[in-house]
Amino acid sequence: MMNPNLLLSDLFVDALAKGRLRHVCIAPGSRSTPLALAFAAHPEVQVHMHLDERSAGFFALGLALAINEPVAMLCTSGSAAANFLPAIVEAHESRVPLIVLTADRPPELRGSGANQTMDQLKLYGDHVLMFAELPLPEAEPPALVQRHVRSMAARAMAMANGAPKGPVHLNFPFRKPLEPAAGEVHARRLPLDAPFTRMDRGALQPTEQQVGDLAAMLQQHARGVIVCGPRSGDAAFAESVVALSQACGYPIFADALSNVRRHAGVLAHYDLWLDSKLANRLPDGFTPEVVLRFGAVPTSQALNDALATCGAQHRVQVVADGAWADDDFRTTWQLHAEPTAVCQRVIAALDATRARCWSHGWQQAEQRARQSLQRELDASAWFDMQAVSDVLAALPPNARVFAGNSLSVRHVDVLAQAGRSVEIFGSRGVSGIDGNVSTALGIAAADASRPTVGLIGDITLFHDMNGLLLMKRLQNATIVVVNNDGGGIFHRLPIAGIDPPFTELFLTPHGLRFEAAAKLHGLRYQRAENREQLQAILREQWRAENDAPAQLIEISTDSRADASERRRMIERIRAASADGKQF
Repeated sequence: MMNPNLLLSDLFVDALAKGRLRHVCIAPGSRSTPLALAFAAHPEVQVHMHLDERSAGFFALGLALAINEPVAMLCTSGSAAANFLPAIVEAHESRVPLIVLTADRPPELRGSGANQTMDQLKLYGDHVLMFAELPLPEAEPPALVQRHVRSMAARAMAMANGAPKGPVHLNFPFRKPLEPAAGEVHARRLPLDAPFTRMDRGALQPTEQQVGDLAAMLQQHARGVIVCGPRSGDAAFAESVVALSQACGYPIFADALSNVRRHAGVLAHYDLWLDSKLANRLPDGFTPEVVLRFGAVPTSQALNDALATCGAQHRVQVVADGAWADDDFRTTWQLHAEPTAVCQRVIAALDATRARCWSHGWQQAEQRARQSLQRELDASAWFDMQAVSDVLAALPPNARVFAGNSLSVRHVDVLAQAGRSVEIFGSRGVSGIDGNVSTALGIAAADASRPTVGLIGDITLFHDMNGLLLMKRLQNATIVVVNNDGGGIFHRLPIAGIDPPFTELFLTPHGLRFEAAAKLHGLRYQRAENREQLQAILREQWRAENDAPAQLIEISTDSRADASERRRMIERIRAASADGKQF
């Protein structure tokens, strides 16, 4: 007779696979043995093993970000499950689909004082879209129980991949024995009377009235802007929103994490020129009557400030899942519909002969800001933005970038140009620096044919150094760490002018270099201490004949000098603009 734990696990895992689950991240443990064996035995599910649960969770997050489909993560009972929490919180806020599977003691051992026992029921609270506990395994489960287990797998997949997407949590109580009997080989034996439940979700289409109302609004107001924030949509959306921009004459302010910047002609460097003084020098000023928004809140504070004060009377937010994405609460109309379909149908409803463009001056500002930025970077002393710019410029076609939180994502948002095929990811749900290495490597694991770069800071790497363990298996992955010896982003806060306590309590210099960490994890390592060294390293990194590109590249800068040079550079760009040399 087959071990009942293995029977239930096989039944469940097979249903996940039939629902198109293709990846699971597993941290080893005893109580989760039945599910681990079931995943390992299934030919359609790829197993990614991790030594710790926090890295496993963030690796799963990155993998799900890249494929935009659910990824499972499995751990044993006790504090192991608690270490999944940071990744789950980010997945919930970023709408990333995860299937969280935790093994548990059976009910009679809970609250008994037994070792490694804790309350795991609804452990993640409101940070998951769904929680359920699976039934205790039986040697001969009734047909109803078999159907319940199979349908629970299908429901979990549908909920995680629904609207909104996000994590779901299933808890599995297992009694011992947890493994096959001595001498028994685990063979998958699935009952025939437990059919798979197919669950599909259609796209939410706008109504004719909604399309007509939005088209009329765009037609009646010549001055408008389109804002594409992080997670705006896929490649089809990017093409559709660019076509809408061309049809209605509204410029697109494209966040680096929207991936709309892959198209030429969108505005990308607005952080350099969209302040109140410079905006007033533009034709008509920054005075849109309509703001049409897609995706999450933009990364750029300059853009958010301009939108908050522009006085637009029509502010439309188009979202597929109804999630709110306006921290200034100025939205006048939220249209709950598939963004790609909205763009396409509004284009069809517009009178093309009346398309007007009031953004010519803005396009000039964008072009001149880009030119001025490049001149400034070439003329500047060595500092972090110069280094990030060189990394972005050196990326091969079709590369993927994970921009770590804190300074990295802000630099990328200012520097990433429009018209390049690079795909950029970030974790801006709760914007934590924990797990960023593992998230980047999860993205790399999604497609071995595409070079993937994790661009992060030194404190971020320190938070997730153990995530480097899987990197040597991923020959398409590169981690670039900008080491400015502490929390350089805090130089942007008012507290930076009060020292002490600024250095001790905020900057927290550590004096670390990461060569030993690379050696510990079996990685190639190079360090750049000036621009010439960095450019030489980057030229070598992605040349065609280089068959082992995976390595850790450390860029050494000084956080105080970085902050000062950034301020001076932006002041020079804006001063030139105020003198009329740019606009």
